[in-house]
Amino acid sequence: MSEKNNLSGTEKIKVASQGLRGTLKESLRDAHTGAIREDDQALVKFHGMYMQDDRDRREERSRKKLEPLFSFMIRLRLPGGFLTADQWIGLHHVAGKYSTGTIKITTRQTIQLHGILKSHTKPTISAFNTMHLDSIAACGDVNRNVTCASHPKESPLHEEIYQFAREISAYHLPKTRGYYEVWMDAEKLVETTEEDPLYQDRYLPRKFKIGIAIPPNNDVDVFINDLGLIAIIEDGVLKGYNFAAGGGLGSTHGNANTYARLGSMLGYLPKEQAMKAIYEVITVQRDFGNRGDRKQARLKYTIDKMGVDAYRAEVEKRCGFSFEPARPYTFTSRKDAYGWSQNHEGKWYYTLFVENGRVVDENNYPLKTGLLKIAETGKANFRFTCNQNLILSDIADADKAVIHQLLEEHQIIKSTDGASPMRRNSMACVALNTCALAMAEAQRYLPSLISKIEPLLQKHQLADEDIIVRMTGCPNGCGRSPNAEIGFVGTSLGKYNLHIGGDRLGERLNTKYKDSLDEAAILETLDGLFDVYVKERNAGETFGDFSQRKWIDAQ
Repeated sequence: MSEKNNLSGTEKIKVASQGLRGTLKESLRDAHTGAIREDDQALVKFHGMYMQDDRDRREERSRKKLEPLFSFMIRLRLPGGFLTADQWIGLHHVAGKYSTGTIKITTRQTIQLHGILKSHTKPTISAFNTMHLDSIAACGDVNRNVTCASHPKESPLHEEIYQFAREISAYHLPKTRGYYEVWMDAEKLVETTEEDPLYQDRYLPRKFKIGIAIPPNNDVDVFINDLGLIAIIEDGVLKGYNFAAGGGLGSTHGNANTYARLGSMLGYLPKEQAMKAIYEVITVQRDFGNRGDRKQARLKYTIDKMGVDAYRAEVEKRCGFSFEPARPYTFTSRKDAYGWSQNHEGKWYYTLFVENGRVVDENNYPLKTGLLKIAETGKANFRFTCNQNLILSDIADADKAVIHQLLEEHQIIKSTDGASPMRRNSMACVALNTCALAMAEAQRYLPSLISKIEPLLQKHQLADEDIIVRMTGCPNGCGRSPNAEIGFVGTSLGKYNLHIGGDRLGERLNTKYKDSLDEAAILETLDGLFDVYVKERNAGETFGDFSQRKWIDAQ
């Protein structure tokens, strides 16, 4: 098991935190700074927040001898990515009152708001609480937001599987009431810290992510999760799940001991045994994960150190039952179903494209206003996809025309239909100006880069190809660039490593092809790659598969 000595600084902070309380109350009362105390910056993540600063203004504020413009990002816990119309209305107004105003749909099917000043954190959390929403465990070294296949049309059993995602989330929450004491001034019930059989007083070595896919669509990118569950449905009945463990996309430039990895198959379990197995997969990571080096602390490294068979055996020992051989399944796609569709109950769904998940009114496109008007009708719920898009859901047949009219009035249908396949298959992390780890732009730059790639696609008659392109401002993988056909990974301002060769189903990672390219070199390189692809591809061969065969396997 993990060594008790040589703990990282973060490990010591967690153990001493009194159930994640730390000195957060004192930090919030300190009006002399927009920041919180250093140890509290680690603890606040467990409450669903990151302390950040506006990197665009660092130099200006430094010249004026001012501290950085500190603020907070708050991320909601939304297992399965669902909000009611009333909750969307509340979110809209909270975003306008306390944050930058932009509602950001994340790659994990939830929402985050940026630019919240320290004095506004408690009012924001309190407002969310009145909507029956919280940010508990949305960040930090715990089980984070549980993702689930987003579109109910995927299966008549979608609701059952979505509810299981909610149960997983609730069952694996930290037991501390510190969240309510800090942010809503709840009274402490006892002087001792609450007992937490799962997390104990040390929590997990690193973050832990769970996703549930419903074949044949791998829209959740199931294999990039610490634990991925693949629903096995036979004769219209949910039988159980295939378990894949050890996924994760983060790495560090120049450190070969860090790498992206897809989950390894542990096997199949009937649904009655699934929750117990999830719990014990987490406890094994809790007890065997690396607590001395956070760069080696994710489950993927624990599994590679122990070996898949040994990890599986330890889980089985704790469960008291064994995995069966994985059951057959097939993925045929990994994308969102844009436009209108209807499920088995006759309810209607409209999936709209939200570029990089940014819900905002800008460039004469009133997206945010339009969604508010739709919510105000009370005729649609809101579901988020792991591709950073939005599904207006559960719309009655009699209400479809009203929603359609609002979509047209606010140019949402035009925007969705008018986006190229590459743009609709694109994704980028937040990066600059708020992410402290970002080395380059991502969400602020990728749209304009795609605008320059699109003429190359037209030149090579590839404009209708569903090529998946993703960008991250650093190698941590938040925009899932290692799992794309074309991945851009920031190395410095204006420079990106170019990765190619990922598949279209999320079952193969890409490989670095060229280092630190600027925009001109990116476009020149892609122009050449597209030219060879068109001339030499096999019938039906995707760009990712061709790239793997032509340039990666041939090396």
